[in-house]
Amino acid sequence: MDKLKELLKELTEITGPCGFEEEVAAFIAKRLRNTVDSLEVDNSGNLIAIKKGSKPGPRILVAAHMDEIGFIVKKVESNGLIRFEKLGGHDDRVLLSQRVQIQTAAGTRTGVIGTISAHMMKFDDPEKVRKHQNLYIDVGAASQQQVSDMGIRIGDPISWFPHFDFLTETRVAGKGFDDRAGCAVLIKALEEIESEDFSGEFVGIFTVQEEVGLRGARVASHYLNGDVAIALDTTAVSDTPEEMMDNTLSLGGGTGIKVMDFSLIANKKVREHLVKLAEENHIHYQLEIFPGIGTDAGELSLANAGIPTGVLSIPSRNAHSSNEIIDLNDLEATKDLLLVFIKNMHHSPKYKFQIS
Repeated sequence: MDKLKELLKELTEITGPCGFEEEVAAFIAKRLRNTVDSLEVDNSGNLIAIKKGSKPGPRILVAAHMDEIGFIVKKVESNGLIRFEKLGGHDDRVLLSQRVQIQTAAGTRTGVIGTISAHMMKFDDPEKVRKHQNLYIDVGAASQQQVSDMGIRIGDPISWFPHFDFLTETRVAGKGFDDRAGCAVLIKALEEIESEDFSGEFVGIFTVQEEVGLRGARVASHYLNGDVAIALDTTAVSDTPEEMMDNTLSLGGGTGIKVMDFSLIANKKVREHLVKLAEENHIHYQLEIFPGIGTDAGELSLANAGIPTGVLSIPSRNAHSSNEIIDLNDLEATKDLLLVFIKNMHHSPKYKFQIS
């Protein structure tokens, strides 16, 4: 677990919101270069890593997205405050007073999303939630020229300020777990599995722009084919006291085996195979039905003539915020079940509905 934890920490320190995943891809490629049989980057920026088994067999596509939600520099005001646009889905209620990191050609710069002083509340509507278009980032500059001198330009990507905090021995808080956690699982699976352990091909797809419409996976689905596909992603738990929570998915309850979301109804036989292997290998799991989310699996399932597809989900609290929380035991369970599945995967006819 320690190696997986350290890998996740390194991945989340990188700024890589939607459309700006190059540094993440470079880190992963350098890490995997001596581990896999081939590495390539497609025209959309997806990183494809292929590891071959010792014998002919089925081909599995496993996807995890490199992008994190973030922002982009839109305008610099005359007083040096920066206006920004969103990259991916944000809740405006959690933006105020958050630290951010701007990636410039000259390096990273720290900023703070501004808010009014608490002393001003009596002159304001305390129920008001200001939209992001009305907010700004303060980088300490007092003019447009000072911002320019810092190397900040229109179009520079912005992420939450990186941190990795242990709340307990296994529960950590940080930014970008969606989906650097999935990337960490996929990297470790490619590193740990030996060619002698499986037959066929293990194709790892580190995708781009998932948070703005599964775009990288859509490109990959047009030219990659496989017998089965698995997406690795985080998913929102429902074990906290808010009124909409139904306690169907919990932090620390094990990896989530997807039944359905808005992008996919998981292949029944793939799901049942994952459940069977989890039970046989004493891997903690929970079944996930959550229509409020979508993953790269939605696009991969439509590849070519269609691929039997499932999802392994890493439970997360505070998703799409600067303080996402995961349990490392769930992360480990996700990796363990993925490895067992690859060693026991079938050709696609085994996952198809058969007519008599």
